Amino acid sequence: MTARSHVLEGRAEALADEADLGPRYDADGFLVEQSYDGDQFDREDRAALCRVGGLSTELQDVTEVEYRQLRLERVVLAGVWGEGTTQDAENSLRELSALAETAGSTVLAGVLQRRMKPDPGTWMGSGKAAQLRDIVIEEGADTVVADTELTPSQRRGLEDVVKVKVIDRTALILDIFAQHAKSKEGKAQVELAQLQYLLPRLRGWGESMSRQAGGQAAGGQGMGSRGPGETKIELDRRRINSRIAKLRRELAGMKTMRDTKRGSRRAGQVPSVAIAGYTNAGKSSILNRLTGAGVLVQNQLFATLDPTVRRAETTDGRGYTLVDTVGFVRELPHQLVEAFRSTLEEVGDADLVLHVVDGSHPDPESQITAVRAVLADVGADDVKEVVVVNKADLADPEVVERILRAEKHAIAVSARTGEGFEALLELIDRELPRPQIRMELLLPYSRGDLLSRIHDDGEVLSSEHTADGTHVHAKVTPTLEAELADFTVTPRSFSSASLPRILRGDPDLR
Repeated sequence: MTARSHVLEGRAEALADEADLGPRYDADGFLVEQSYDGDQFDREDRAALCRVGGLSTELQDVTEVEYRQLRLERVVLAGVWGEGTTQDAENSLRELSALAETAGSTVLAGVLQRRMKPDPGTWMGSGKAAQLRDIVIEEGADTVVADTELTPSQRRGLEDVVKVKVIDRTALILDIFAQHAKSKEGKAQVELAQLQYLLPRLRGWGESMSRQAGGQAAGGQGMGSRGPGETKIELDRRRINSRIAKLRRELAGMKTMRDTKRGSRRAGQVPSVAIAGYTNAGKSSILNRLTGAGVLVQNQLFATLDPTVRRAETTDGRGYTLVDTVGFVRELPHQLVEAFRSTLEEVGDADLVLHVVDGSHPDPESQITAVRAVLADVGADDVKEVVVVNKADLADPEVVERILRAEKHAIAVSARTGEGFEALLELIDRELPRPQIRMELLLPYSRGDLLSRIHDDGEVLSSEHTADGTHVHAKVTPTLEAELADFTVTPRSFSSASLPRILRGDPDLR
């Protein structure tokens, strides 16, 4: 087998918005070797499949997953599929290749097996597992990555055959999240997901792991009933459960702060737009185009874990907030969905969702389906949605047109060139809820701040400068109506003598 099997050829070049970012490939899709050795990379910031901080000395050798610091690894990918087409299976393995490379590994080959039901012992059939072992030896690989979540027994059985470390898709995604988490909340969310993944994969080591004596002191039953007391596995499980409980309390406190901020925005009746979509579809690039936020944009999967909230304006000057969220992926581990639930709730509370799709991906429709599945899981499937087909400059025009025809509200853009963004801004303006309360106001020239508020959070229908102040006809939100109550007037002529009574809120002038 060559350095890459045919299932990895033609890897989607559209993983990035910038051609000079990330690993380099030649015209045939092969990785271009660099002049440095992989072991020279500084990986101190990586939590790659590592034990959770604070528990590393207490939880040694307690898991079937080797949570340890990784150097750049040489991996072979493996997939088993029973439904769908061969193209679907190959696309899935290409995505796994991108995930592995994002984690810092070099992908050497890929193996696929069509099998209606995975083997309970080795996941792949015995013959295919033996073939995988031969490929591992031939390529000099040190890790096999399975394109699914393996049971502990399947992982152990496959590892016994291939004689190298085996990790699954879930562990790989957790690795990437651990690398990219930067905020306190993000790190706590990833740690919680890691521990939830780790807990069912603990294994005991027999009586040699006992931490205390059994027998009469423990059970009061005397001779014949003596046995191991609390084993190491039981103690480790208890410690992990304790840590999980603590993390959940911490995240609950962070959620309260997030809810408070979100509540403040809602109290001000500021419309909210959430940017959601498949990982690396270009969500942060679109946020930067719309707001100039300067959010990190990288040719990596899951480059953004912490939600970014920025203020933006519609074409007619109304203010709204834009929220960039963590990217989704096919079969996003349920541990991560639960851990990041409070973050994903930003989408559910939005007035509008910009569902960003990578138009240059080989199968963009499957990405749309995967994202909507996660949105439904967090209760955000009833929010008004606009499908934004990004990377239109790289995409097949027929594919873009197919998506635009299939989706009720859709638009094609390019975050790199700026194509389509004027139309996108107009679409956001049309879809966002508008203030509905009409008011006639006379604002003194000393209260220019109020006029600015109306422009930001309301809709100015007309304005006229008079000797007494600015006469404004506007639509506002309920919150803004309360703030402007003292300046409400009925349409009439104004004199300078009436201005003090307006400032006092004289009821005759309301």
